[in-house]
Amino acid sequence: MKVLLTADVKGTGKKGEVVEVADGYGRNFLLKKGLATVASAANIHEAQQKKEAAAFHKAEEVKALKALAASLDKKSVTVRIKTGENGKTFGSVTAANVAAALSEIGFDVDKKKIKMDSVKTLGSFPAEIRLMEGVTAKITVTVESL
Repeated sequence: MKVLLTADVKGTGKKGEVVEVADGYGRNFLLKKGLATVASAANIHEAQQKKEAAAFHKAEEVKALKALAASLDKKSVTVRIKTGENGKTFGSVTAANVAAALSEIGFDVDKKKIKMDSVKTLGSFPAEIRLMEGVTAKITVTVESL
């Protein structure tokens, strides 16, 4: 019996695959639990359309993130923090501070995507924004006193 899997089934296959299974296993387990549908031409065509649409949307997202990375690359942002009399900072500059500074200049970046070392002094420091696997941008963070 040929079935189209609607969910990942351990030992059988991944979601969207057409697999050949024993008749009893297909009817009594996969179909009954909703893990698969009968592999008709219409079902296979619909699954193929969904797969192509998902691939297209993923490619569009990657394209948009690469454009964002290209516009962010080599940018510089300034973060102002409180300092003591001798230039010693109170606290440190975090990814949240950098994300706020980036949003001020028009870039909406999640703070979890910003990778940088702990900054506890004034000056310029490198930071990396990892938008997704293989798409990164390097920026410079300048720390100044208020």
